[in-house]
Amino acid sequence: MNKKRIAIIGGGPAGLAAAEVLSLSGHAVTVYDAMPTFGRKFLLAGKSGLNITHSENYARFATRFGAASGRLGPALDAFTPEDIRNWAAGLGTETFVGSSGRVFPTAMKASPLLRAWLGRLEKQGVTLLTRHKWVGFSDDGYVFETSEGLLTVHSDATLLALGGASWPRLGSDAAWVPRLAESGVEIAPLLPANCGFDVAWSEFLRERFAGEPVKSVTATSGAGTYPGEFVITGNGIEGSLVYAHAASLRDRLLKDGRASLMLDLAPARTAERLTRDLARQGGKTSFSNRLRKAAGIDSVKAALLRECTDEADRADAPRLAASIKALPVPLLRTRPVAEAISSAGGIRWSGIDDNYMLTALPGTFAAGEMLDWEAPTGGYLLTACLATGRAAARGIETWLRR
Repeated sequence: MNKKRIAIIGGGPAGLAAAEVLSLSGHAVTVYDAMPTFGRKFLLAGKSGLNITHSENYARFATRFGAASGRLGPALDAFTPEDIRNWAAGLGTETFVGSSGRVFPTAMKASPLLRAWLGRLEKQGVTLLTRHKWVGFSDDGYVFETSEGLLTVHSDATLLALGGASWPRLGSDAAWVPRLAESGVEIAPLLPANCGFDVAWSEFLRERFAGEPVKSVTATSGAGTYPGEFVITGNGIEGSLVYAHAASLRDRLLKDGRASLMLDLAPARTAERLTRDLARQGGKTSFSNRLRKAAGIDSVKAALLRECTDEADRADAPRLAASIKALPVPLLRTRPVAEAISSAGGIRWSGIDDNYMLTALPGTFAAGEMLDWEAPTGGYLLTACLATGRAAARGIETWLRR
């Protein structure tokens, strides 16, 4: 294959993964990123240990991407979680499986892996340019804003890997949406995924319990029932257990204008046992003491019961027991997409061919969170970004051969 000029716009995991594949084929690959350094969101994720992938059964893993699982399947098959662990090891980063099945670097940091990765790309001849912000099209080229003025780049193929709309201060600001829409690319609205929700807390609960974790509960929504924990915030709720239900709750809010997360505050106790133990408490026993003695509930869980039930519920043992086992927390809205861990929506699959090329812009490809898919936290997001970046790179190679 003759050496071709390939522009990759976006220096996150998807873009860097594509650069790695394409540079091995001998092409002249340049990665452009608007930020002062590469992989800013990748590094932020690494502050909590960098959940790089997940160790669950692969057949189950491949279904975690909702309606997009079918389209993502070939890319994931070609770069599985086990492949990711081997790839990381090749860069000097050994990994381990945590108790939840999530996979982390042994060093629990992202920076050593990113440094080694960028070093490998430079050795493979990849040109890495920071502070190059894509601002539009001109004369069949891509225009970048740089410290030295505007720069127009012409290439034989281009990959867009600009991310979604979450954490815009790290570079994923979705500024690409109107530019592509004007070029005929159909885009599903970008929505918060793996996000928190606003709740109309009382001033007492907000001041007393904001920042407090709610542990050892199960939560139910249209997504199913899962155990875990979450955090009370001044605005509402957030945390891993909330994120597991976020897509279902968000979609219900969009459809019906209302949604509730159903909590079981005492998963180890039956409603019958709770009813019996609550009824045994004397009439002069305070509400807090009744909960503590009969249900082992105090502090923030007791505050939630006060917040989300009425006086009649609290006075009646069967009704209080029912509330402990199924307490609806009414939600007002999602938190803004800029605060979300990831975003849903993006370039619709109907406008992307099997090689990840945009049908409205021949020769231009897309990968990563720009595409219309979402997944829960747990390593799925990063895996799909790496896998789609590599798949798009193979698509570019196929295009160039033609």
